[in-house]
Parts: sequence; structure tokens; C-alpha cells
Amino acid sequence: MKEKRISFGQGKGSLTHNNREFVADNVDPLRTPQNITFVRQPIGDAYDQLFAESTERYNAKQKRNDRKVHGSYYEHLFGVKPCNTVRTAADKRKSFYEDVVQIGKKEDSGFGTEDFQLVADCLKEYMEGFQKRNPNFYVFNAVLHMDEATPHLHIDYIPIGHYKRGQDTQNGIAQALKEMGYGEGKMAIAKWRAAEVEVLNQICLEHGIKPLAPEKARGTVEIPEYKEQRRQADELAEQNARADAELSQKVEQINKVLKYLPDLKKNENAEHEYLVAVSELHDMLKSGMSILRNKDSIISRIDTLERLVKRAMDKQDKADLTIYDLRQRGNEVIAERDDAREKLKAVRSEKSQLSSELQTVKAESRLYSEVYAMLERIAPDVLRQAKEMVQAEQQREQQRQVEYQPTRKKKSWGLE
Repeated sequence: MKEKRISFGQGKGSLTHNNREFVADNVDPLRTPQNITFVRQPIGDAYDQLFAESTERYNAKQKRNDRKVHGSYYEHLFGVKPCNTVRTAADKRKSFYEDVVQIGKKEDSGFGTEDFQLVADCLKEYMEGFQKRNPNFYVFNAVLHMDEATPHLHIDYIPIGHYKRGQDTQNGIAQALKEMGYGEGKMAIAKWRAAEVEVLNQICLEHGIKPLAPEKARGTVEIPEYKEQRRQADELAEQNARADAELSQKVEQINKVLKYLPDLKKNENAEHEYLVAVSELHDMLKSGMSILRNKDSIISRIDTLERLVKRAMDKQDKADLTIYDLRQRGNEVIAERDDAREKLKAVRSEKSQLSSELQTVKAESRLYSEVYAMLERIAPDVLRQAKEMVQAEQQREQQRQVEYQPTRKKKSWGLE
């Protein structure tokens, strides 16, 4: 049975991308007609269908005008007209949620592989039962993308909750999960996701696929960056495996040498302290990932300890080299490791901050791109005029530089 990794994570929620109103670089337009659209309803229409009647009932009960919902329910929550990107209200409610579901990776299920259509069939079967399994998640947009590297689903839905106070039907994911039987609190969404993954697992098994544990979603990271992170993660795992092997080999060598130490004439208390120190160091070295960046210096120190132990076995060096000296060397290794760990924490903190700033810039860039694409569709003349104005201004600036340049040259050459 074939093994494939399941990916089930939250998407960034861009309907223009999902519906191919905006075509990214990783999309093959020749294969776009192969995409499968299960449902495509404007989000404004979906909100009216779901909440307009409950808004009317709520307003009818209000005696004070300032307590009524003015305009549409969407505008009341998010303060803008319905749009194709996720909006967040003041109380943290989102205009809609998106899940991205994928079976396999580019290497085993991508375009051109024998399982490309197989995983697409599994995803199609999964999507066809989604709405029935989740009656409180109203799916207004869902598409199976076949024109990227690997088939995957984009499922966009609005959570529906029913309440005794306030408007009787509202956008509310916590209440929606509760009504569907997943309880309350932070674990409700995790329980729901686990149940959906289990449904996907059963579908895969029926099609001869052994599903592996879901992989962490990449969130809002762009495709090139995500691939680079995957490459770095694989490289890091390989380096970690080599480091663990080297460390295990060095520790084994030291343990072999330590077997002979009890035969030497030395202070038994010092011997005990040294063995305890070596044991503690050994335990710390087991976590190769945490010390991977400093593995060379740690291995070097272990080599030093090994040489010291062998010298201690030499009768000529017994008087000069004591177990106390060895314990001191071991403490130096531990101190250097702790210092390196603190430096690594500082670097990770700085990297996290930079990553957060990068995501903000990327989000703004995506918004500008979508606005630009929208202008191209609905106001091409305005966009053309704006371009012409910019080009005219650039030409005027170039003309001013040309007129100014001869004067500067004459002065610099002493011709005036």
C-alpha cells in the first residue's frame, strides 16, 4: 500500500486566487480548465441568505434606533462592503474561514506522476461529503486546483451559530463547533480537524493509500519560501542524524576507556564525581537538535576528554593529571554549551521578529496586487491614464536632468 502525507491546514483566504481571477506564478494556465469548482457564491449573497432574516427579526424587537443593525449584517460586523479577502471584526470574528487539504507531495503525487489523478479523486470524494458532515459551516466557495504542482482543495465557509441573546443567527465559529458536537474551548477546533482528517484517512485507505500523520500547514508563507524552508528542514534533519551518529560514536569510545579506570590507583570520590559529570554531559548531548549548530566544538571537547582519559591510563602521567583536572575540563564544555545556547536563543528571537515583519510586508504586497488586478478588470482606462501620468512625470524629470547636466560639466571642467 502506498504511503502519503496528509496536509490539512488553514489557508490565507483569497477568493481571487482560488477562483483564478488572479493567476500566480505557480499556476499553469493551460491546466486551469481541469480545476473543479464545487460551489461559487458571492460572499455578500451568502451573508444575505444566512443572516438577513435574523437581522430583520432582531431589528423588529429593538425600540431604540441606535441598537438596530443598519445596513447589511456583513457591513455591521466588518465595517466594509463584502470583499474577497478575509476581514476581522472588532470582536475577532472573521468574515470567513478557509481550509486547504492535500494528499501527498509533489514528489509522489504531483503533476506527471501516476498518482496525480488518484489523489484528486480522493479529494473530490472528501469534498462531496463536507457540507453534510458540517451543517454549521456554510460552504460558499470550494475548488479543487489541478493546475498547480499537486492537487489540493480550497474550502471557504462561514460558521453559523444560534443564540438566545442578541441576533438569533450569527457568524460564530465557537457556537458552530459546539452545535456540531465538538464541545467548547480551545480544543474544539482541534477535535473537529482531527475528525475531518480521520474521514480523509478512511477515503485514502479505500483507494489503496496509507495516510501518514498530517503535516503542519505552511500558513501564509509563499510557495518559493515554503520550498526553501522544506529544503532547509530536510538538510537540517540530515545534519542532525550525522551529528547524533558522531556523538554516539565518541561517547561509546569514552565509555570503553572508562571501563579501565577502576583499575587505576586514584581517589575513589574523585572518580565518582568524574563519572557523574560525564554521565550528565552524555545526557545533554543526546538532544542533537538543540546543539546542532555547535556540534563541532562539542565533538572537539569530547575528543579532548578522550585524550585526557587515555593519558590518565599512562603511568607516567598519573601524578600530573588528576580526575579533578578532567572534571574541570568537563565543566568548561558545559559552560561553553550554555553560552552557545543563549546566543542561539537571541538569534532565533531576532529571526522570529524579522519573519513577522516580512509577513506584514508580503500581506501588504498581496493587497496591492489584488487592487491592481481589480483596477485592470473594472477600470482599465483609469489605470492607463495613471500610467501615462507617471510616464509623463518621468520624462519631465529626465528632461530637467538633461538641461541641468551641461552646466554642471562646464563648472567641473573649469570652462566658465
